[in-house]
Amino acid sequence: MPRTIDEILAAARARLERLDPVRAHAEWLDGAVLVDIRPAAQRAFEGEVPGALIVERNVLEWRFDPASDARLPQATGHDVRVIVLCSEGYTSSLAAASLHDLGLTRATDVVGGFRAWEAAGLPSLGGVAGSRR
Repeated sequence: MPRTIDEILAAARARLERLDPVRAHAEWLDGAVLVDIRPAAQRAFEGEVPGALIVERNVLEWRFDPASDARLPQATGHDVRVIVLCSEGYTSSLAAASLHDLGLTRATDVVGGFRAWEAAGLPSLGGVAGSRR
């Protein structure tokens, strides 16, 4: 039976312990991997989190699968705490659930995405959108 994207998103989020931006920042400072999956154009427009790992969405699974030849050095095993960040917290939920499918069950995302991160006054740089919000 086909499902709507809202149903798929709800099912993905039911598997995650989503983090508000302040908690995500604290976990990142404590050693979690903060991964920004937004495309370059979106990061240029909205701004970036200085020091976040940039892995665009289309290659995320290959970069974090510990068995992949294309994995990143941060993909040390299935117990890595990965916090996924997108613009508003929709794509990141689907991406974090996909990491769960690979066995990275500690993966999660940021509620509200980069926009909520920035609104919370957490570190961010650049972008042209900040002055328009």
